[in-house]
Amino acid sequence: MATLESDTSRVGAEYEALIAGCALLDRSQRGKLALTGDGAVEFLNGQVTNDLARLPAGAGRYAAFLTHKGKMLGDLRVLAVGPTPGETPSELALDTERLALQALFDMIRRFKVGYHVELHKRTLERGLLSLIGPEASAVVAAAGAREGLERLPPDEHANATVQLGDVETLAVRTAVGIDLFCDASQTAALTELLRHHGAIPVSQAAAEILRIERGEPRYGVDLDDTVIPQEAGLNDRAVSFTKGCYVGQETVARLHYRGKPNRHLRGLRLSQPAPAGAELRLGDRVVGHLTSSVLSPALGPIGLALVRREAEPGARVDVGDDGAHAEVVELPFAVPAASP
Repeated sequence: MATLESDTSRVGAEYEALIAGCALLDRSQRGKLALTGDGAVEFLNGQVTNDLARLPAGAGRYAAFLTHKGKMLGDLRVLAVGPTPGETPSELALDTERLALQALFDMIRRFKVGYHVELHKRTLERGLLSLIGPEASAVVAAAGAREGLERLPPDEHANATVQLGDVETLAVRTAVGIDLFCDASQTAALTELLRHHGAIPVSQAAAEILRIERGEPRYGVDLDDTVIPQEAGLNDRAVSFTKGCYVGQETVARLHYRGKPNRHLRGLRLSQPAPAGAELRLGDRVVGHLTSSVLSPALGPIGLALVRREAEPGARVDVGDDGAHAEVVELPFAVPAASP
């Protein structure tokens, strides 16, 4: 019991850093590639769901890459990197879940024939530290990058080269803070510098609580190659309906304009903690399976799931075989405001 209590206390402290301070999470294990060459933007624009055609250096996009039937092979960030913001990028830096890396690599290798594009592996060469929380910018500024931050627009995925001590980083705005890419050999030194200026290391388990509260699905956890972006609520973030053709476009467009998804990503307010994979039943019918499940300090037990459309927000579903149940809710979860 003492161990459980100490674990709960630790996660609670980490959660506080995530929502009120500056949390530090090493995410260097994520898959990282880069594209260079005059044809890089044109090529990738024909492969992913979002519009990259006029993406200038210093900006970025979130996108998905699909099968020809519109099913997700993965999602990624595309960061247009270059020395002069607003100009043509010299490189497209790609960041994806490690599980989706091979599919992304294979897709690029297969279809780049005929384009002036070079593919570079960066997973082991580049570290990635995520600063999460309202104090993220303050920590980066205190670590020596106050002037560099002035060159970093507030838009999500905006990026700029920032010097932190002896470490050159690519700083990237996120919805919850700032990501810092650096040479892998300098990740430890950068970690210590950020900690010295107030960043608090947190576990992946604590960061998952914030992700689920925000209703952000994760490929390989909540999403797989059976999912169409609209089912996961990704159309607004990841899909352009005005760009030219891309792999899987016909299915995605047809569902958007004419169809209704058979299932939707929903939040679940659980009556008690339940494991990922637990069956969800509406009456006698199975309507989905729990994909993510955490114990939130603010909300109690919550989770994410792709559920059939008949399980609408407000419905009560049975969870697993232990007598648990859950209320289906819209995302993101409504988190109570912190007390003054």
